[in-house]
This record gives sequence, C-alpha cells and structure tokens, in this order.
Amino acid sequence: MFRDLVFRKSSYSGASDNCVEVADVESGTLVRDSKQPELGHLSFTPAEWQPFVSSLRAFDTTV
Repeated sequence: MFRDLVFRKSSYSGASDNCVEVADVESGTLVRDSKQPELGHLSFTPAEWQPFVSSLRAFDTTV
C-alpha cells in the first residue's frame, strides 16, 4: 500500500537528526520519526493535517 513512499524532512530541521519526516499520500499526510522510521508512521487526513500545522505555526513564528 505505501511501498513507494518518499518521506522528506523540513528545511527547518537543518543538520539535526531530531525531527520528523512527512510523506504526501492520496489519503493525506504520513508522519514518522526520522531516527526510528522502522517503527511506522502516523496518518493524518487533510482535515486533520491543516489544523495540526496551523497550531504549530501559532507556537513558532519561523514556520
């Protein structure tokens, strides 16, 4: 189902290994830990992802 995923790190992560990676899929967005990608991912629908990202922006004006 998710064999050909392309996960990417945020450009805000820089050289840090402490970040999450995201992948866009037809059903929404997948998120995983960059240090332990073998543990799987969380799945967000578009209706869930947008408020999540907006809430992060409320805490960090650099996003």
